[in-house]
Amino acid sequence: MSPFDIQRMLIDEFPFAFLLEVGFRATFAFLAVFLFLKSSGRRGIRQLSLFELVVILTLGSAAGDVSFYHDVPLLPVAVVFSTLLLLYRVTVFAMTKSKKFESWIDGIPVTVISNGLYEIKAFDTLNMSYSELLMELRQQGVEHLGQVRLALVETDGDVSLYFYEEEDLRPGLSVLPQEHRSEFKKIPASAIYCCVKCGAAQSIDKEREARCLRCDHDVWSAALSTRRCR
Repeated sequence: MSPFDIQRMLIDEFPFAFLLEVGFRATFAFLAVFLFLKSSGRRGIRQLSLFELVVILTLGSAAGDVSFYHDVPLLPVAVVFSTLLLLYRVTVFAMTKSKKFESWIDGIPVTVISNGLYEIKAFDTLNMSYSELLMELRQQGVEHLGQVRLALVETDGDVSLYFYEEEDLRPGLSVLPQEHRSEFKKIPASAIYCCVKCGAAQSIDKEREARCLRCDHDVWSAALSTRRCR
């Protein structure tokens, strides 16, 4: 083998006419994937659950194989696509008949903030860190947790927020990154502070060290009470 052999790098031992077959195979794969998504209904396009992601990845693998490998015949790939479509239809039908099965396949929304406080146990099972959640909150105009009545991580990974009315806002933990908010163990001045672990607010006197009554954590940040931006 010669290095930088243009013939080998471009098309190897195949004749140039094989490029026409590659184009035909790619067209076949494109139409098969398009017809699959078209037949599966709008639900398959609107969001990707774990099950749907597996289906799409399998489709992509089959489409790639039939597009580029000359020894992969078309009919077996068509059977793969038909089988996947049948499995998808049966699974979706079963999901419409059983809420428990639907929850197992798609998952369920997870509550991460309730009444302005972190739901700490949710983070033990959720593939999301506090930093990622705070980023989502900042991007939706939140300044502190006291503005948020409820926050849900949806099954597609998006975060849905429900806000307090302005007259119901409460002191809350700042959503800024740690380098942009002061945190203390010994309180510098008497005021209301929020536990950085769970968001609970407590009035703490100057020079005191306190533990959170909700989660027993001992690091605090000054509570904010500004109104939500509109």
